[in-house]
Amino acid sequence: MEGNSRNPYDVLKERGFIYQVTDEDAVKKLFDTKRVTAYIGFDPTADSLHAGSLVPIMALAHVQRAGHRPIALVGGGTGLVGDPSGKTETRKLLSIEVIRANAEALKKQLSRYISFEDGGALLLNNADWLVELKYIDFLRDIGKYFSVNKMLTAESIKQRLEKGLTFIEFNYMVLQAYDFYILNRDYDCDVQMGGQDQWGNIVAGIDLIRRISGKESYGITFPLITDSSGQKFGKSVKGAVWLDAKKTSPYEYYQFFRNTMDADVERYLGYFTFLPIEEVRELGRLKPPLLNRAKEILAFEATKITHGAEEAKKAYLASVEKFGEADPDRKVQTSSEIMNIEHVEAEHPSVTISKEDIANGLPVVDAFVIAGLVKSKGEARRLIKQGGAYIEGNRVDNENMVLTEKDFNSGEINLRAGKKRYMKIVLSE
Repeated sequence: MEGNSRNPYDVLKERGFIYQVTDEDAVKKLFDTKRVTAYIGFDPTADSLHAGSLVPIMALAHVQRAGHRPIALVGGGTGLVGDPSGKTETRKLLSIEVIRANAEALKKQLSRYISFEDGGALLLNNADWLVELKYIDFLRDIGKYFSVNKMLTAESIKQRLEKGLTFIEFNYMVLQAYDFYILNRDYDCDVQMGGQDQWGNIVAGIDLIRRISGKESYGITFPLITDSSGQKFGKSVKGAVWLDAKKTSPYEYYQFFRNTMDADVERYLGYFTFLPIEEVRELGRLKPPLLNRAKEILAFEATKITHGAEEAKKAYLASVEKFGEADPDRKVQTSSEIMNIEHVEAEHPSVTISKEDIANGLPVVDAFVIAGLVKSKGEARRLIKQGGAYIEGNRVDNENMVLTEKDFNSGEINLRAGKKRYMKIVLSE
């Protein structure tokens, strides 16, 4: 892994990762004075993580790149209970066999982002210490440190009380706190990180460690990532964007990032790439249409991290072949390896319309006619009904859909008829 002498807390903060921290000065000092072990838990409710898990994964990667030790904790034990945090309904409980198989799949997947070799990161499964617990002993030795009144004030618990919280879920906070205690005791782990909905669980662990061993430990949470329209990050029209290539292909993964909304480009470059923060800010300041080059760089770098350089290159070239290159003259400078990929010389069809043409909205059937992909509105309607009309790779299901200027992300929109006929509509002043 790449070395980095900077304090990882400073790196995370400037890249937008920090939502809350228990003691900022103490955390910074800790990273400055020792090789810190920090952990994040991952829920094995599926055999793949999805893009919504990228923020914690990238946080662990930044910790390791700064010379510290991350622990990725697969919740093979807590997964049998179900975390109520951030959930409005009780999770469906999975069998021990399914949880175990999912945990093994996540171990393999996480190794793409952090190195577990040569004394690097640790990959642990909390089933190793939770499954064999004796209930009475656990209640007597650990349960005595928890106040039910205090637990009820946790946001994750309060939200679920409105719709009903099972006793098994209520135990989750105690189990996660116990995880932190075990990792602190056995692996010198001083920092737990997680999403903002994990704050109550993290603080409970810090309190348990202090009560049992008298040691100080710390917590960091990350913000819930949404796009500028308010949609939770990691969701596409087709559903979750998975990190497993069998569930979401590298090309689809690339396109998810390539279709980032203009207002989110700089934030996402900070979260989902390792590009220097100064470059992230420069790319974020680009104006349309050159902002599309920043999106290509974001998509390429994010795909490279998850699927490797070769798959990222293939996805980039496939996209450029269909939609053209955003910066064929290479005006935008970047340290990304995307600069080493040869130009694609093919002509890419496009048609230009003015903003006045869509001042009152542009019916989708008119858009396909203007693009020359159909000869009439009637043909456009038939194409839509047959499932052959696509905008930005997403199938059009509503023939009455109306496009507005907001749909022309960075001043352009990509249409497709069938599998191979493409046209870009470019918006001019």
